[in-house]
Amino acid sequence: MFRIRRFLKPFIGFLLIAVVLLFGQALCDLNLPNYMSNIVNVGLQQNGIESPTPEKISPNGKELMQVFMSNEDKELVNNSYTLSKDGSKYTLNKLSSKEIEVLDKAFEKSSWGFVSFMKEIVPEPNENIEGTTEATTEETTNEMQALKIDQMYELLPMFKMLPEQKINELLSTYDTNSSMVANQVSIQLNKSFYEELGEDMLSYQTNYIIKIGLIMLLIALLGSIATVLVNLISSKIGAGIGRDLRHSIFKKVESFSNEEFDKFGAASLITRTTNDVQQVQMLLVMGIRMICYAPIMGIGGIMMALNKSSSMSWIIGVAVIVLIGLIMVIFALAMPKFKVVQKLIDKLNLVSRENLTGIMVIRAFGTQKFEENRFDKANLDVTKVNKFVGRVMAFMMPAMTLVMNCITLLIVWVGAHQIADSAMQVGDMMAYMQYAMQIIMSFLMIAMMFVFIPRASVSASRIADVLAVEPKIVDKPETLDFKPRQKGVVEFRNVCFKYGGADENVLENINFIAKPGQTTAFIGSTGSGKTTLINLIPRFYDVTEGEILVGGVNIKDVKLESLHEQIGYVPQKGSLFSGTIGSNLRYGKEKATDEEVLYAVEVAQATEFVSKTPNGLATQISQGGANVSGGQKQRLSIARALVCNAPINIFDDTFSALDFKTDAALRKALAESTGGSTVLIVAQRVSTIMHADQIIVLDEGKVVGKGTHEELLKSCTQYYEIASSQLGEEEL
Repeated sequence: MFRIRRFLKPFIGFLLIAVVLLFGQALCDLNLPNYMSNIVNVGLQQNGIESPTPEKISPNGKELMQVFMSNEDKELVNNSYTLSKDGSKYTLNKLSSKEIEVLDKAFEKSSWGFVSFMKEIVPEPNENIEGTTEATTEETTNEMQALKIDQMYELLPMFKMLPEQKINELLSTYDTNSSMVANQVSIQLNKSFYEELGEDMLSYQTNYIIKIGLIMLLIALLGSIATVLVNLISSKIGAGIGRDLRHSIFKKVESFSNEEFDKFGAASLITRTTNDVQQVQMLLVMGIRMICYAPIMGIGGIMMALNKSSSMSWIIGVAVIVLIGLIMVIFALAMPKFKVVQKLIDKLNLVSRENLTGIMVIRAFGTQKFEENRFDKANLDVTKVNKFVGRVMAFMMPAMTLVMNCITLLIVWVGAHQIADSAMQVGDMMAYMQYAMQIIMSFLMIAMMFVFIPRASVSASRIADVLAVEPKIVDKPETLDFKPRQKGVVEFRNVCFKYGGADENVLENINFIAKPGQTTAFIGSTGSGKTTLINLIPRFYDVTEGEILVGGVNIKDVKLESLHEQIGYVPQKGSLFSGTIGSNLRYGKEKATDEEVLYAVEVAQATEFVSKTPNGLATQISQGGANVSGGQKQRLSIARALVCNAPINIFDDTFSALDFKTDAALRKALAESTGGSTVLIVAQRVSTIMHADQIIVLDEGKVVGKGTHEELLKSCTQYYEIASSQLGEEEL
């Protein structure tokens, strides 16, 4: 993936926005369990009373709470409350959060001293007075609810008589373990104080639950907005990078010479441009959401869970270890398969392409069953790998679910004991459970990414392999111009050529000059190197030794674009593109007029064919020219080259699909229309080239004859054998 990271640079801004939004979404999701815990703990269990510090209290209540306070805490309370004008109640002043925390601790200690003293004078069976952790929160709060506020006030004179030493002794038993009990006692005392002042506690509780509920709705809404925006941004990034990758691959492939094409193969290049890019795009769309979000949620969930109960942290540790082990096993099993699946898709595409393009040959030889078996094998190879990966990933989900359910049961079991021991509240246990689920879901998302990351990584490497190729045939930094006086002249000087990786030359010491106004023809047995020689002129391949001059300049010293403008090329296999006849004929000269196009059609002997089509030049051509015959395709290919009106015209065995009558008429028309250009013809039929100004005979990559038809009949044995096999004695 790092090899194609440069394509991410234009989208860095969007990526940063997405990460910020993911942090926001994670914060929203991580805070919801806290608020749910507050609804249970505060809203339901504490009647909506949030703090041990009462917001308002009667003078008797204040006096009662101050009995069990240190002098320092008494002074703090006196400074924190203001007595009403009628003297009926004290109201809490506006304090900072830190001041409230100190005040909360003072009231908790006071409540603890009060309940500790009450346990001494009213002992419960089997209860340890000093064993603070043995009295559950529920038992203590039930006792406080049973004791009416008036009864407490009746005991106030007795409380005041307690010596300071006794008070300090009671307060000294307060520690971290007793904080929860003291907190709950404080809450119950506050409830009694509020009821004494005439507060409607049901309304108080309802208002708190509605307030927290509205906050939760707002948080959920913000999280949903962040989710939608992240989805939009990730889709934009994924689609944008996919677009750029496809464009870069296509542009790079367009610059390839035939040697680079041969290295990759058409089927593999198609797979890399489509399927491989799709894999990378899917990873980006899902990865931006999951790869960034999952760690945030996992780490945040662990921190929030530990904040709720550090004593149950071992449960999270066990869950994380089990999940990491599970992911590593899945990764070890699936990773090797991802490395081969794309190659298998290449093979499948290759077989499919060959079957589709060669369907007529397959039907002609009755090999449909053989091709079906061939396709089935390639298809089954891909299917087996995908099924294996599918089974591994199918195991992951139930395994994760099992871990999730086991962790839930463990949390409930351990949490229930901690609630019984007053070490945890019910709402905190529920929140802890949700955080554990969030942590597990984070690991589940990470595990899901292991499905995409290896395959996308392989795809990214395959894309990078294409983009990393430096075409061997490129323009030099400084190029030359063609010499006007030698326009159209083609010269081979001691040209040798061999294909990449080959040991022997395909062409050996080729020398000739083709001049404007003349026709130079090439003939020879199959495999003698005729097409290879022709392909060297437009630099589809570069010569191994020697040089080729066009217009008096070495073709390596001019721009490829300028070189191709000098050449009208008709390949051995005519290729038409989807569109209209007119768009195909204007392929090399977009602004050609209808007169130029129709003249080229006439020269190519395609007028009759074009005129009979329903819409003339506007007639649609299907992909690959499948709706026209071989002869019609060749004539349209010739017309396309003629529209360019180039100084050099190359015809690579383009008359093979034409009958003798059309062939003769076409050659006559070509001689008239291309009289001032250099014509290079590769042919198998002697009748096509016998009137050429220069015929070059090739045999095993070497020139074995050069001259006119009459000269070669006398001087070249190979030419005579070819001619005598095709022509009668009179024609010779």
